[in-house]
Amino acid sequence: MMLFNSLSRKVEEIAPRETGKIGMYTCGPTVYSTATIGNFRTYVLADILVRTLEYLGYEVKHVMNLTDVGHLNGDNEGDSSQGEDRLEKAAKKEGRTAWEIAKGYSDEFMEHMKLMHIELPDVICRATDHIPEQIAMIEKLKSKGFTYKIADGIYFDTVKFEAMGFKYGELSNLDEMKKGARLEPNPEKKNPRDFALWKFSP
Repeated sequence: MMLFNSLSRKVEEIAPRETGKIGMYTCGPTVYSTATIGNFRTYVLADILVRTLEYLGYEVKHVMNLTDVGHLNGDNEGDSSQGEDRLEKAAKKEGRTAWEIAKGYSDEFMEHMKLMHIELPDVICRATDHIPEQIAMIEKLKSKGFTYKIADGIYFDTVKFEAMGFKYGELSNLDEMKKGARLEPNPEKKNPRDFALWKFSP
């Protein structure tokens, strides 16, 4: 089976780490509102890919995250520091708690997946179920010198990352994304590309 490799920018034959087995990850929804048909394009494509791989005889383990806390407006617009948690914003608008918002829209999302006959992933990871792991990962990055703290949170230092020989944003075409950024960078950040790993409570 041939697929487009986002890193090499070439169509290549898939090469599983373990013969006959495929691990697949899908970036799931942030459950602060009803998912649109455009959102579901991702999950339809993932479902087609999983079914095709299984038809070809592969054993597929499909994992998807579900962001039920901490997704900031502005995360993809050049400056997560000026954003507001989307769940908190939705909670204020609808007169409910963030937990009620997350639960309601999570249940709705799963129901819509079933109505569209999209097979649910084998594992669904909710952000709130993995807070200790997130903290441990930030501590590990801190020990390697990749983080710094400013007034509103802890940030990833992209310049230090690249100084170690890595290229940040290679898969996401970050340079192109930056051209369309609409927000002014936070002056406290060392670099406009740096992103929040952990935001402090206001």
